Amino acid sequence: MVASSLSLYAGAAVAVGLFELFPPVVVAWLRMSAAALILLVLYRPARASFTWQATVYGVATLGMNMTFYEAIARLPLGTAVAIEFLGPVLVAAVGSRSLRDWLALLAALVGVVVISGAVWSTAAAGILFALAAGAMWAVYIVVGSRIVGGTGNPRSAMAAGFAVAAVLTAPLAWVLWPAEVAMPGTQLLGLALGLGVLSAVIPYSLDQVVMKMAGAPGFALLQALLPASAAILGAVALRQFLSPAEVVGIALVILAILLRRPAR
Repeated sequence: MVASSLSLYAGAAVAVGLFELFPPVVVAWLRMSAAALILLVLYRPARASFTWQATVYGVATLGMNMTFYEAIARLPLGTAVAIEFLGPVLVAAVGSRSLRDWLALLAALVGVVVISGAVWSTAAAGILFALAAGAMWAVYIVVGSRIVGGTGNPRSAMAAGFAVAAVLTAPLAWVLWPAEVAMPGTQLLGLALGLGVLSAVIPYSLDQVVMKMAGAPGFALLQALLPASAAILGAVALRQFLSPAEVVGIALVILAILLRRPAR
């Protein structure tokens, strides 16, 4: 999960640099399309892999990416990730049965509320986009867990879902594509492929491994590692330093992991 989060938000830091050239939705589409192309070459999914379940998984993933990129265009990276965590919290709540799990969920929820309260007056739109990304994240976890637990090849299903989602949203990317792009085509292709590898191929492949090991509720709470990773990368790569309230909120989210850790 640590490796997945570092790769994911290194890619997000690259994406932020592209927001001066493209709308965030287009950057997310470039990321998904590049990832789909790479995965299709690597796994060559059979026709049977192109199922409704794979399509929902791909569309939810792309929707999560588009709304998340709109959020980080308006919020610091660590803050957006922490607010987005409400989606995995919802999944964990549905699968929780113990007091310790509920205490973990309460800590995570309080942390996200503290962060949201610190930035609402200056970035309400960013918070709403982050919440929408969290909703898509919940769908991603539930459907992704079913794909991993099924009888088919999960990586082939991921390749199929990403490809279908990229094709379905190509008209939107076409409409939003800027009239002039101040970047050579080869450089843009290289950035898109790098973005696809860092932000999709590596982290989502590792996510499937973790989902299989931890199940949907456990995976959802392990996502609490992501705000800390995003905050560190945001500070180092983007010079986005958080307020004391945001730091407290992220600390509460991390506390949720310590509470959720199973006893030995």
